[in-house]
Amino acid sequence: MSLRQVDLHPEAVAEAQAAAQWYRERSVSAAHAFLAELDRAIEKIAEDPGIWPRYFAGTQRFLLQRFPFSVVYRLVSNRIEVVAVAHGRRKPGYWRRRLA
Repeated sequence: MSLRQVDLHPEAVAEAQAAAQWYRERSVSAAHAFLAELDRAIEKIAEDPGIWPRYFAGTQRFLLQRFPFSVVYRLVSNRIEVVAVAHGRRKPGYWRRRLA
């Protein structure tokens, strides 16, 4: 199975960096584990984007297993756009304006 191109919205990148920094301030190993799980999630999405559950506004969501975050993405033509690396306690759909 071929991997699709994955593009991250700049704000999704900022969210991932902020989360990694938060974990790093508490434990370097936790930060590494978070980033590794995020990388694996993006790889799984790229392998088969259609299998993850539908979410809001034409997006889909992949829940991280060890961390309270989800990767919110959508298919645009033949590529994947990650619109948010969303903490589970944030208001659902806060990232919708990024879809414009």
